[in-house]
Amino acid sequence: MHAPGRAGETPRAGAGTSASADATGSAPPLLRMSGIVKSFPGVKALRGVSLVLHAGHVMAIVGENGAGKSSLIKTLSGAYEPDEGTIEIDGQRLARGTQAAIDAGVAVIYQELSLVNDMSVAENLFLGRMPRRHGFVDHRRANAMAREALAQVGLEGVSPAMRVGDLPLNKRQLVEVAKALARDARILVMDEPTAALQHHDIEHLYAVVRRLRAAGMGIIFISHHLEEVFELADSAVVMRDGATVGARPMHEWNEPALVQAMVARNLDSFYPWEARPYGEVVLEARNVASAPVLRDASFSIRAGEIVGIGGIAGAGRTELLKTLCGALPLSGGELRLRGQRLTLRSPAQGMRAGIVYTAEDRKLEGLVLDASIEENIALSNLRSLVRGGFVSAARKRKLAREASERFAVRAPSVMELTGNLSGGNQQKVILGRASATSPAVILLDEPTRGIDVGAKTEIYAHIVQMARAGAAVLLVSSELPELLGMSDRVLVMYRGSIVGEVARERANSETIIQWATTGVAA
Repeated sequence: MHAPGRAGETPRAGAGTSASADATGSAPPLLRMSGIVKSFPGVKALRGVSLVLHAGHVMAIVGENGAGKSSLIKTLSGAYEPDEGTIEIDGQRLARGTQAAIDAGVAVIYQELSLVNDMSVAENLFLGRMPRRHGFVDHRRANAMAREALAQVGLEGVSPAMRVGDLPLNKRQLVEVAKALARDARILVMDEPTAALQHHDIEHLYAVVRRLRAAGMGIIFISHHLEEVFELADSAVVMRDGATVGARPMHEWNEPALVQAMVARNLDSFYPWEARPYGEVVLEARNVASAPVLRDASFSIRAGEIVGIGGIAGAGRTELLKTLCGALPLSGGELRLRGQRLTLRSPAQGMRAGIVYTAEDRKLEGLVLDASIEENIALSNLRSLVRGGFVSAARKRKLAREASERFAVRAPSVMELTGNLSGGNQQKVILGRASATSPAVILLDEPTRGIDVGAKTEIYAHIVQMARAGAAVLLVSSELPELLGMSDRVLVMYRGSIVGEVARERANSETIIQWATTGVAA
């Protein structure tokens, strides 16, 4: 095993025609995809996509869900066979199939990790190709090779014999990268690699990517987080409707231009905030605590108001929302709803009181992925659907259709499995279900995490509409532009307490970061 791009390494590609150099006489790029077309029944997923990736280069591919990014990557990995077009690695035509792509040095790390939790780290790194000696698996050699690969991604302290399922998520993500290195990958595709990582884990991943780039690896980086694109990428390719609509070095892009290329519309109103009249105080928290994280939170929120909650990971933002809806017990302080003291022992009680919570992890806590859109929307509304002791199928269908139409859920019908939807449409299902309960207070925990820019603009519009209709909205977000762009005022948390409050017109990134990282004003 060796570092990617090491001097003297023989270029490898799938069997096929060879081209030793470009027409100019210079060496061909590491990867060239030319005129890639891919169609499915009724859908043209890729429309003549072309791109070039050089060794030692990080290329970002950005675009809305449905833009064709996944189809392009699956074509590169051999999972899809293109209808038209060619793929060349080091000037050699790539043969068909996933094994040819692997042999050519292509590795893809998907958002949903492909590790086997019950196997050891070494067994995962060399799955299907464990080194052998005298006909038996050579565990000593496998462990030595695994340690070499793990060291390249900063996991020197991880034992190759450790069960992968016992590792935290951030280390499993890096094991996936080590797995690619153990396969001598030279082209690494990372699909939303930071979606489930905390800030310090993301910084570690950035360092690994930079190290691999310096070693000569070509990296394709797919992310919905544009700050990551500007932080890491050397160039960005924008996809829309199955085609590339822009490809430039990063110094020629700025965020507004990149976003506008992705969504093909003017983004002056990207955050559709508007001034609204507020009603009475709906919810009041007085020195609220929920051990061990939430220590002291006091605030009030009015009908029609959008209040943002900022803070770093672990500050207690999620714990605050869960305490407000009854998912976590109060260990101190009190809640008041429209002036009356409120005691909640479960989220169901919270919903009956008019407080609804949408979870940060929509797949784990927010949705039943193998149930239909209709079933998911009905979950929080079953009491209103019962007639004669039974849930009315007609009322359930009507509720789901109305919510889907109101939130523009893109699906063939409300009977579509929720797990088949894009992240943005899954989030719309959650908002549709929450809105159908006619809540007085809506608690939104990272409502745009992991969704594309176009879907974000739709979610923002729905949030404003819910506030306009009179709901009090508490919005937790780790994205400062979102927090500043959507909130009427911002509360900042630090180590379990609310330490600052600032009105929209005075809010800025510096103030929020200062409070969030030190607990005191500048």
